Amino acid sequence: MSAEIIYGRELAEDIRERMTKEVADLRELGVVPGLAVVIVGNDPASLSYVRGKDKASKKVGLESNLIELPEEVTQQELLDLVDRLNHDSEVHGILVQLPLPDHINEDEIIEAISPSKDVDGFHPISIGRMMAGKDTFLPCTPLGILTMFKEKEISLEGKHVVVLGRSRIVGKPIGQMLLNENATVTYCHSRTKNLKEFTQKADILIVAVGKPGFISGEDIKDGAVVIDVGVNRIEDGSLTGDVDFESALEKASYITPVPRGVGPMTITMLLQNTIQAAKQLNQIPQRSS
Repeated sequence: MSAEIIYGRELAEDIRERMTKEVADLRELGVVPGLAVVIVGNDPASLSYVRGKDKASKKVGLESNLIELPEEVTQQELLDLVDRLNHDSEVHGILVQLPLPDHINEDEIIEAISPSKDVDGFHPISIGRMMAGKDTFLPCTPLGILTMFKEKEISLEGKHVVVLGRSRIVGKPIGQMLLNENATVTYCHSRTKNLKEFTQKADILIVAVGKPGFISGEDIKDGAVVIDVGVNRIEDGSLTGDVDFESALEKASYITPVPRGVGPMTITMLLQNTIQAAKQLNQIPQRSS
């Protein structure tokens, strides 16, 4: 067996083509979806990432406002900025890039964002609505994974999903989202004993632990769907995932590569959430799926 590789980059390009048409239609109605991305400090990796978001936004026709703040910005100054963006009718989505400097309370900043503009899906109200299975903005990386399943018509109902990692950015939300799709979900983490006993029984294995090559082919059930969320830079400067791709390729039915896998879907879902926010704030009906 050799798995079908799910290239997130190609899927993302297809979805963004559809988005471009949708945004053009909204512009004809006088609605221009607007995204504000705020970054504090000058970390090169974070700057490169948010500038990629800015470029992708503009490419599909969104108005994108990248706000770069100095490392020494105060908590109150950042809260004041978020408040102004909350009240700006031309801004439909707000994203504050994490992590923030140590002197700023991340939770307080996230909670200051209006839930109606929380396109990152991290506000407690968004999380609560997700837990209750209600319509809300979903976190972008888990939403990208869920979209991959749907685009590839991979059945979720009744499947045993094992999630490695329990971060609030990926692990916890993707597990809940798959529960909402009627999957059976097991969470594993650094304290899980006999990990292989769980991974070898998974119909779908989602790995987000930040350890290069942590999962190999022998850890995977024959025919499993393997989603590798890890992005690790190794000694030779290249990027690799949490899954040993070559050995897993021979066991899985579907697998995502690193790079060109989950990553491109994350930004695409941010754009999708922003378009959704623009429609909701302007009382434009959502398209039926």
